[in-house]
Amino acid sequence: MFDGLRLAVFDGFRLAVTTLTVLPVRAGRWDRPTAAVAMSLAPLVGAMLGVILAGVSEGLRALGSPALVAAAVTVAAGALLTRGLHLDGLADTVDALGSYRSGADALHIMKKSDIGPFGVAAIGLTLLIQSAALTEATALTVVTAWATGRLAITIACRRGVPPAREEGLGAMVASTVPLSVMLTAAVLVAALATAAIPGRPWQGPAAVAAASITVVLLVRHCVRRFGGITGDVLGAAAESATTVTLVALTLSHGYA
Repeated sequence: MFDGLRLAVFDGFRLAVTTLTVLPVRAGRWDRPTAAVAMSLAPLVGAMLGVILAGVSEGLRALGSPALVAAAVTVAAGALLTRGLHLDGLADTVDALGSYRSGADALHIMKKSDIGPFGVAAIGLTLLIQSAALTEATALTVVTAWATGRLAITIACRRGVPPAREEGLGAMVASTVPLSVMLTAAVLVAALATAAIPGRPWQGPAAVAAASITVVLLVRHCVRRFGGITGDVLGAAAESATTVTLVALTLSHGYA
């Protein structure tokens, strides 16, 4: 039994890494039980990405790079490490929502290969806000933001949230994460966030809470408009949560 549980966790972790990053890890099983583990472990993968990106940011600053240049390169590295899939999902989701269409018509817009003006604006503004916030971010702030960004995926895949289509990533992962697991993941990320702002242990968990509420509202709106979630919605949730967390964690610099 223990070996079976360990294998399930290992397979789920490999699936999470291959789905959410470009890291060279070979995928194993691909089924809903494995997807449930993978989506539950998404915050851990996000924290790993955060560690890498924090290293990029701190390394460039140590070499004398201007803060804005280091921030922009860090954001670019984040896009490369995720194949830009989350940004693409953000653009497709915003395009569909901006069309004011629902159901199959909105899903058709999401599947189109081109990006409309809403999507272009969403990507541009997201990258701009993230880069600006990262000019004031510490290493732990970066780790917390990317862990929270992937916590958004865990939240979006919680039980009770339906898929918008019968096939695709959304259908595989939708409603796979038990509520208790989602809450545990949120508590662990919030605990990590307590150390993000020295002297303000409440600000990190507050940032995680703000990002989580944003995701819940976004997912609820997408379910109402699309009938459920898709892989694009997961990407939009991840980018939205990362951005909200970065903004919330850097607010102290305005009145410190």
